[in-house]
Amino acid sequence: MLDVLHRDHLALCIHDGAFSAMDLTARHPRTGELLSTVKFMVQTLAAAGELQRDLQRELTYDGLRAAEAKGNKGGRRPAIAADKTDDVRAAYLGGQSIASLAREYDVSRGAIRTAVADLLPEYAAADRDAPAPELPVVLDMPGKVADFLRATELEPAERGALDQGVTVRRGQGYALRLSTTPEVHRQLLNRCQPLDNATAIPAQRKARREYANRVKTLGE
Repeated sequence: MLDVLHRDHLALCIHDGAFSAMDLTARHPRTGELLSTVKFMVQTLAAAGELQRDLQRELTYDGLRAAEAKGNKGGRRPAIAADKTDDVRAAYLGGQSIASLAREYDVSRGAIRTAVADLLPEYAAADRDAPAPELPVVLDMPGKVADFLRATELEPAERGALDQGVTVRRGQGYALRLSTTPEVHRQLLNRCQPLDNATAIPAQRKARREYANRVKTLGE
């Protein structure tokens, strides 16, 4: 992001707090490199942000596990009460239609179909014909690609894979170790297509090519 701001001649300043009035894009007038003090501040802010994000994720998972241990289930509550589900399923097996069950229990047809989903004819056919699920594959995504994708609108599965990635430090940069299905890896690769355009900085194009080469090995 700092490279993009430098390319477009934009300054980045924080107006409140401990780092107020500091230009986080300031560079040495001769070498063009980030000033050492700026680099230190940026790395400190990035580390603090990463720590905060990891702590929030851990607290969220701990809360979900605690709720599950108490018997609570996440998500939307079913329209049909648990004590009536067996009656609905028995009536459906007895020949009663989904429409009549919806009228009887004053719910939508979709709610009835959810309650008897595994009893529907199409469920059995789909189950027989369904391909084997893809297993997660671990790939390292270059940090510049990960930074671009974090600011991009993603599907829930793509965002989840990115949020659960493990940061691996490499010199001045880092890689994000992702464990997800090959299909999600391919979707993420497509999302970062703009990094391969002529307007992207060389380091970003190189990072995307590295990730593309790793993703291509999944089809071999």
